Amino acid sequence: MSSNVNVIAYSGKKLSDWSERNMPNPYLFAVILTFIAFLLGWGLTENGPLDMVKHWYAGFWKYLTFAMQMVLILVTGHALAIAPGVHPLIKRIAQIPKNGAQAVLLTAYVATLFSYMHWGLGLIVAAIFAREVAKVGYIKKIPMHYPLIGAAAYAGQMVWHVGPSTSAGLLSATEGHVFEPIFGIIPITESVFTIYGFLMAIMLVLFVVPITMWLMSPKDPAECLGVEEFAPQVLEEEDLSQKDQVITKKGFADYVENSTTISWLIGLGGIVYIVYYFATKGVSLNLNIFNWIFLILGIILHRTPIRYVQAINIATPGTSGIILQFPFYAGIMGMISFSGLASIITTAFLGFATAATFPIIAWLTGGFVNIFIPSGGGEWGVVGGIIGEVSLKLGVPVGKSIVAYGLGDCWTNMFQPFWAIALLGITGLRARDIMGYCITLMIVSAPFIALGLYFFPY
Repeated sequence: MSSNVNVIAYSGKKLSDWSERNMPNPYLFAVILTFIAFLLGWGLTENGPLDMVKHWYAGFWKYLTFAMQMVLILVTGHALAIAPGVHPLIKRIAQIPKNGAQAVLLTAYVATLFSYMHWGLGLIVAAIFAREVAKVGYIKKIPMHYPLIGAAAYAGQMVWHVGPSTSAGLLSATEGHVFEPIFGIIPITESVFTIYGFLMAIMLVLFVVPITMWLMSPKDPAECLGVEEFAPQVLEEEDLSQKDQVITKKGFADYVENSTTISWLIGLGGIVYIVYYFATKGVSLNLNIFNWIFLILGIILHRTPIRYVQAINIATPGTSGIILQFPFYAGIMGMISFSGLASIITTAFLGFATAATFPIIAWLTGGFVNIFIPSGGGEWGVVGGIIGEVSLKLGVPVGKSIVAYGLGDCWTNMFQPFWAIALLGITGLRARDIMGYCITLMIVSAPFIALGLYFFPY
């Protein structure tokens, strides 16, 4: 066991050193992928350079609604995570680790468990938890390696697509979805909420991800670089959850801004709709209802309108990278989709599949395409029809294929830094600080995922 621990820790350190030298800013990562998609479309399809530029432009503006949904889920999730009643709980749990390895392990568990429940909440809670753990280490003088803690927080993004916020599963369960003529409605009780999906989630959430991150923890305290080395500014951030609102002026505006009645009335109206929604639609989860729930809970827990405004102001900077980069990824999606390149890539992957190996091939397909289209729902909109069609031809349940695809989509999040943008904004880290450890996790987890996809019962 000792040698295995050393191999994983050594690999993590080496890949971290490589990432430090070679991993570009996530925006430049998107630009590089744009050029690659352009050249692939030009070379592998009948589209010329001008056609590819037109596809790029068409895609660039196509997913603005979805981009806004992503921004809102991160902002409202962040605001909820720093609310009174939530943030103090996070801070209390952050006191538990007694050493750097325990800090990494606990952060990984927080990340995987919350991300399994919902990717947006998991990303934000884990990022804030990573900061709090690192601050505790600084105050108590416990050697902690902040980049690895940040990577452990991001590691939750490798499990979310087999949980209830599954984009592919929710879209395929929605009446009138684009692929309904191909494979019909697939309720999530036939995809992630199956023995197959649960076993994959248990394996990754409870064992593979947290333990792999823990094994990468530096044994030498001299190798541990704390939060003060990377983001000293987080040591000085104001604790909004403990801040008392003081009305310094007695004018109308001050009373309105600090009115708990207004927040409670808005919250009551929001709760009424939440009850109505689930009473009439059942457990039909989508991004809009998740955003609505986070928004309403945040307004209630922050108690006054001005406190919630302040929370949103704190949360918003973490979305700047998404605002800049998502149109570029939408442009990449446009080139891949409109040129027919997605069909060529997906068909090439799936052409090797048999009924037994199809889940593994679907996983690898999702993983490869995710590098260019880092959006579970957006990517499924491009390749889902082909995956579903081949699945039916091979006699593989479409729900099983959705689980396999979803695992591929979130597996290569450990290489693709797009969804780390919000986490980096919260933690003050850079992509190059964490991605080497994430890539190590991606490599170590691969055989476990492949074996689970092949052998677990459906």
